[in-house]
Amino acid sequence: MTDDLATIRGWVDAAERVVVLTGAGISTESGIPDFRGPQGVWTKNPGAEKMATLQHYLADPEVRKQSWRHRLESPTWRAEPNEGHRAIVVLERRGKLHTLVTQNIDELHQKAGTDPAKVVEIHGTMRHVVCMSCGERAPMERALERVRAGEDDPPCRTCGGILKSATISFGQNLVPDDLERAQRAAEHCDLLLAVGSSLTVFPAAGLVPIARAVGARVVIVNEEPTPYDDIADGVVRARIGEALPAIVGTA
Repeated sequence: MTDDLATIRGWVDAAERVVVLTGAGISTESGIPDFRGPQGVWTKNPGAEKMATLQHYLADPEVRKQSWRHRLESPTWRAEPNEGHRAIVVLERRGKLHTLVTQNIDELHQKAGTDPAKVVEIHGTMRHVVCMSCGERAPMERALERVRAGEDDPPCRTCGGILKSATISFGQNLVPDDLERAQRAAEHCDLLLAVGSSLTVFPAAGLVPIARAVGARVVIVNEEPTPYDDIADGVVRARIGEALPAIVGTA
């Protein structure tokens, strides 16, 4: 362990209310590509961004059909939690995890063993679908079974409305309760650990200055620079699966 990691480990040991913010970087180590990175989904195929834009999704049946094919082929269904996800579970077992705010939609934190009650999925989840007309939610797998059976744009079975993954698309408002809960957690933490996030997407990125303003330590673990590196108490440039276990320690 380097001196910097040892210092950060000491901060974690001393903390009582740790808020963890995770972004795509923690899941890329599980084989899930990010969106804006060098090998990101939108970097390699800018047209794919239409599938994540509510206006296009609702207006264009072809975009929806492409989206359903993309969901079928998503590597997320085969992905397993990695050492980074498991390190956060250790943090919880040590009694230090206050709230886990994630920008990810893959539910790998819950699969790793994090208490779902502590997780705020600020961008929603791809493991459920929601009807854009009646609001009914259902497991994504049910809709995917219909796609495999030949329905290229399966409608809601209750009202016939358009089904979409229960994620927050461009042009769609965040869930107010989730946003309020994330902000309140940042206001009450004594250490904020930002992991694998570019910290360029708001309002999630705004949790960093909120925590800083109330006197919490801020630690950023990310392989690329972020806009908030200059206000962080510690910045770690390393693979998350290696750095996070060293920072968190063992149960």
